[in-house]
Amino acid sequence: MRLEKCWFCSSTVYPGHGIQFVRNVAKIFRFCRSKCHKNFEMKRNPRKVKWTKAYRRVHVKAMTQDSTFECERKRNRPERYDRILNENVLKAIPMIVKIRDTREGRLHKKRMEGNKKKVQREAKEELEQSIHMVKAPSAVQPEKIQVKVSQQQQENPLMEE
Repeated sequence: MRLEKCWFCSSTVYPGHGIQFVRNVAKIFRFCRSKCHKNFEMKRNPRKVKWTKAYRRVHVKAMTQDSTFECERKRNRPERYDRILNENVLKAIPMIVKIRDTREGRLHKKRMEGNKKKVQREAKEELEQSIHMVKAPSAVQPEKIQVKVSQQQQENPLMEE
């Protein structure tokens, strides 16, 4: 079973799925779904369409240089079938996926470090602007000003009584 890569979004195209487009010069383009095929027909550049793997690689949203990607590298020359080697490769695939996931997690964490400070700063500003919604109205109101009253003013109310 040969798994191909979509020309536009780089996802896997399983046998019997997707669309295949062949130019007059025998250049073959495989697409995983009609969405990719239509974008190709509209002459869109996959590096500028945000949901493609090419965009994510160009804009450093996903890992590009990782040794685990060597396992997916396309080999044009046929290799002799070796049963033991294939068994070892199948056993190693889960470990490779685990390594790739941990590395991708580290990349995501590293990219989000700067964002964390920004989010905290924005939250602090938002809180300062709308503090009246969080605190009780009595806590927000300024304290009552106490005025010292002279002795003359104190005597007058007593005389009236």
